[in-house]
Amino acid sequence: MRKQIAAANWKMNLTYQQGEKLLNEILESGIELRPDQNVIFAVPFPYLIMAASAVAEEQGYEISAQNCNDKSSGAYTGEVSAEMIHTIGIKYCIVGHSERREYHLESNRILADKLNLCLQNFITPIFCCGEALVIREKNEQNQFVQQQMEESLFHLDKEQVKKIMIAYEPVWAIGTGKTASTAQAQEMHSHLRSLLAEKYGKDVAEEISILYGGSVKASNAAELFASPDVDGGLVGGASLSAQEFIQIIKALKQ
Repeated sequence: MRKQIAAANWKMNLTYQQGEKLLNEILESGIELRPDQNVIFAVPFPYLIMAASAVAEEQGYEISAQNCNDKSSGAYTGEVSAEMIHTIGIKYCIVGHSERREYHLESNRILADKLNLCLQNFITPIFCCGEALVIREKNEQNQFVQQQMEESLFHLDKEQVKKIMIAYEPVWAIGTGKTASTAQAQEMHSHLRSLLAEKYGKDVAEEISILYGGSVKASNAAELFASPDVDGGLVGGASLSAQEFIQIIKALKQ
C-alpha cells in the first residue's frame, strides 16, 4: 500500500519560536497515524535540528529540508549539501520546487544531480514537477511534465526510483486566480503514474506516492485526497496554521 502523506512546506516563514509553537500545537493534537501514513515538515535550514528533536518520539512524523545543492561539496558560500543534511539525521529533501525552478533557474539537469546526491546520502527526495499557465493554456501539460520526468528522473533504476516521492504542482493555479479542480489533479496524477508504469512497470508505479501541491486547504483536502492517484499533499500556506494543517492530516485516505 502506498504511503499517504501530509507534507508541510513552511518556505521562508516563521521565526524559530513560532516554528516551535506550531510544531507543538500539531503534535499535541493527539492524531494517531496509521503505518501507511506520514506527516512531513519541510522547515527552513536553521530549524532542522529543533524540528527533528520535536518529532523524535512521534510515530510517523518526519522532517525534511526544503532544498540541497547539486554539488557534493566545495566553495559554494551559503549553500547546503545533501551530505550535511544527512549528517544531522534528516531523511527527506524537497527537490525542484517551482519556486526554485523559477527564482533560481534550476534546470532539469541540475535536479537530476540533486536527486542523485540525495539518494547517495540516504535521503528521500520529494521531487516536484508541474506546468505554468502558458503551458496549460496550450494544453501541453502532459508533454511538459513528461519532459521534466525524463530529464530529471528517468536515469534512475527501479530500486532507486522506488525511494522517491513526487509532488505535482499546477503552477498555473497558484496565485493566478485560476483554480485546479479535483478532476484536473487526478488526471495529472494518473498521467504521472502511467509514465512511471511505462518506464518501470506497473508494480513500481503503484508503490510511488504522488502528492498534490496546488493550494491544498482544510476545505478541499478530503476531496483531493479521495482521488485514486492522489496520495496526499505538499501544503504551503495552510501548513502555517496548526488548526488548518491538523484538518489536512485528518483528511488523508482512511
